[in-house]
Amino acid sequence: MYLVITPESLDLSPGGEVILRHRTWDDYEAILKSRQDRAAVKVRFDASTQEIRLMAPMPGHGKRSKTLSDLVTALLRFKNLDWEGFDPITLKQLKQKGLEPDTCFYIANRQAILGKERIDLAVDPPPDLAIEVDLTSFTSPDDYQKIGVPELWIYRQALRIYVFDGQQYHERDRSPTFPDIPVIQLIPKYVERAWTAGSSVALREFDTELSRLA
Repeated sequence: MYLVITPESLDLSPGGEVILRHRTWDDYEAILKSRQDRAAVKVRFDASTQEIRLMAPMPGHGKRSKTLSDLVTALLRFKNLDWEGFDPITLKQLKQKGLEPDTCFYIANRQAILGKERIDLAVDPPPDLAIEVDLTSFTSPDDYQKIGVPELWIYRQALRIYVFDGQQYHERDRSPTFPDIPVIQLIPKYVERAWTAGSSVALREFDTELSRLA
């Protein structure tokens, strides 16, 4: 595994994960600046532990992340809901927390962020739904408490749904965004179907299954 950090660049071998301890918010901002707008390496900061975590996803991560995003988009269309999606996105609570979900959606709060290229949580609401795909890394719902995303999905071959009550996250067996759809069963089935049969095949089959639920 290799890690290279310079004022102009940030590079980490695929599948690599590095934790930098005893770091400050200024260190975190400097690393984000060196990475520029390239999202090949995900960067997290936690003021409570004074740690910066760097993660470079494996190749399979991107395909599953994209499929998950496409499946959620299909669900939103099926439910006739408007949305704005962000991928990639950096969510920061000043001097406390910084993280980067694999993808996220503004649904109830979409009007508040229309026309914006970057989200400032000092004035903007957090996304309504954030999604993490964990293949080589581990995401805890606690990572999101300072951000306060109302609904968090974590995918590790199985899908787990967490809902924020204003103080902490609780695991649920139903999605508040799609309460009448068994997403815990459907999402893993079609994420892995896309891996073996191809994305277009999986998405068509998913649309067909949704139509049966109508």
